[in-house]
Amino acid sequence: MKAKILLSLTFISLIVSVSYCQIDCSTGRYLSEVFTTLNTTNNIQYGQNINLTGGNEILLLDVYEPAGDSMPERPLIIWAHGGGFLFGDKTSIDILPLSQDFARMGYVTASIDYRLGMNNLFTGPDSVDATESVIRAVHDARAAIRFFKKNYTENGNTYGIDTSNIFFGGVSAGGVMAVHLAYLNKESELPSYIDTSQAGLGGGIEGNSGNSGYKGNARAIISSAGALRDTAWMETDDTPVISFHGDMDATVPYGTDIIYVQGIWPIMLIDGSSSIHERAEILGMNHCFEPWPGQDHVPHVGSAAYHDTLVTMTANFLMQFVCGGPAVCNYIYDTSGVIGISDQYVKNELTLSVFPNPASSHTTVSLGTHVPLNATVQLYDALGRLIRIEAKAQGTELIIEREDLPKGIYYIRLVGDEGLYTAKLIFE
Repeated sequence: MKAKILLSLTFISLIVSVSYCQIDCSTGRYLSEVFTTLNTTNNIQYGQNINLTGGNEILLLDVYEPAGDSMPERPLIIWAHGGGFLFGDKTSIDILPLSQDFARMGYVTASIDYRLGMNNLFTGPDSVDATESVIRAVHDARAAIRFFKKNYTENGNTYGIDTSNIFFGGVSAGGVMAVHLAYLNKESELPSYIDTSQAGLGGGIEGNSGNSGYKGNARAIISSAGALRDTAWMETDDTPVISFHGDMDATVPYGTDIIYVQGIWPIMLIDGSSSIHERAEILGMNHCFEPWPGQDHVPHVGSAAYHDTLVTMTANFLMQFVCGGPAVCNYIYDTSGVIGISDQYVKNELTLSVFPNPASSHTTVSLGTHVPLNATVQLYDALGRLIRIEAKAQGTELIIEREDLPKGIYYIRLVGDEGLYTAKLIFE
């Protein structure tokens, strides 16, 4: 008999380098909600520009800060809402909880309004109309980043920002903004069919939405259901990205496919998160990708489990920049890689897959044809605590019953002589 080995989870304490000595990461800050209340400042003007109708639009944002925080300079995440570049605002349900959650972790966060609208919407917009909408929005995003850099330098850093750690995140249309902000970053990449002499579209890559003299770039980006016009724009050592995307997304393509406006008008071929991930892999970029099997558009909206996954994995990913830690793409912040986050984790050509996932009453774990049947199969909760050892294997499959487990995220670990295999399980 092969020995059953139980591996204890070790949470890695963070050793902060001298270059990050101004950041206190020893209390769980930036990984968990260490603040309970927030200070919110609404309707701050960060810029202005000509909108689709020819009017001058004042651009506003809301800022969220942890109440009672004595740290003078904090990392900043700017969030952009979804809505197909047609609707939504800075209080939309897809980004408001994200802004608040990360502020409770010790970040300063901002949610922005940006210029909306698309030409020929009711008669059939084309790729030109859609691209113009994206460029207007990205110009506004860059102006928001520049606003905080300008405030730091010229206005006494009102919001207590660490300008070396400004991140940009978005959901759906906001995710499209994030990846274009990161990778449409050269004048030569601006599509030749866009007339940048039009009011509201000028200013090159940076645009004319305000706060000139500063660069509107982010240190890393967060994209939920985002897509890029052309992954050829991505280059080695480009802006790091963490992406989330349902593989059954009927709104924004998961891979490379045609995107539609309002589900009616075919616009152009576009590269979704899966294609962005593939390109990043080829280039060896710093990136994480969390595919959500069987899920449609932005499942984190309305689902506590998916929302928790997005927040936790993003927080872990950003730690490398904020606290000087390693790059982590795991749900559990464990630098040894003991707990993984994929729904299918491959090691030594052996696979561990889970279906259905998410599940309601039970799920089936496929152990793979080469995994020894007497291996230890363990079930952990989201905090890394051992819940039970499973022993219901039938052939190469294992049935895991929910029994009295509350809804949430769990991890299955198989420990055998060949190595360690993990899979994430969600009970809804």
